[in-house]
Amino acid sequence: MTAADKRYNDLNTYLRKQFGCRVQKITVDAGLTCPNRDGTISTQGCIFCNDRGSGTGAHSKGLSITQQLEQGKAALSKRYKAKKFLAYFQSFSNTYAPVDTLRRLYREAIGVDGIVGISIGTRPDCIDPEKLALLQEMAEKCLVWVEYGLQSAHDRTLSLINRGHDAACFAGAVQKTQNRGIQICAHVILGLPGETTAHVRQTAEFISRLGIHGIKLHHLYVIKGTQLETMLRQKSYRCLTQNAYVDLVCDFLERIPRDMIVQRLTGDPHPQELIAPQWSLNKMETLSRIQKELQRRNTYQGRLS
Repeated sequence: MTAADKRYNDLNTYLRKQFGCRVQKITVDAGLTCPNRDGTISTQGCIFCNDRGSGTGAHSKGLSITQQLEQGKAALSKRYKAKKFLAYFQSFSNTYAPVDTLRRLYREAIGVDGIVGISIGTRPDCIDPEKLALLQEMAEKCLVWVEYGLQSAHDRTLSLINRGHDAACFAGAVQKTQNRGIQICAHVILGLPGETTAHVRQTAEFISRLGIHGIKLHHLYVIKGTQLETMLRQKSYRCLTQNAYVDLVCDFLERIPRDMIVQRLTGDPHPQELIAPQWSLNKMETLSRIQKELQRRNTYQGRLS
């Protein structure tokens, strides 16, 4: 399937144009934490997050950044024939540490052979001028993406999921990050408690006004050891069906700019942690359904933006 057939601006095509070959992200765990976990904001975290913070747990196993990247390179070279790689700092908030610590971590990552850039997952309330200056410095050496978790543009939803910041905080972080050579990606979750199709469309429209370079979408899935699991057991939350999620993704894509890079359209829960919905494990089927629905509608990314 070509990029044109996909009807959206996918990450693999963007990276191939940038580097002339297959480029894969390697997830690394830097052993950092989050202000929504360490008591600065809360000790509970977001309702969907467990004590691994969406990470691999590699740091707790004693693996250095370099070791994690070398292992990832070996696996992804074999599986995808990838020749270059991005180091993806995923777990918890990866600007939530002193600048000297962050500089050491980022420099270690880009010092590994074959690493052509870094992606840094974090919160919009975990940046400041000094950290942004560091990211700008790194962006002069390699590709740098900073991935800010928004999840929803609706403050009522953000409060309900115990996010610990509002939409204005996200917009402010984006504004402070712009014009520094840093690529900005927003994380959005579809299927959050109390949200309707209208809420999702409004979040897409909110993001579209901010000049963001990339987007990651995934559905709200329930993993063990979270507040969301309790809500599911108590029947105060119901998961999206696969068809409902596909419809929301297509609605979202239609409303974002055509040149925004779509980094992800569905999540990848750890199978051993997943409670529901079970269709979360059928990633390729979900992506195929999204493509078929875009074709059925005869629509594409940016049609309504």
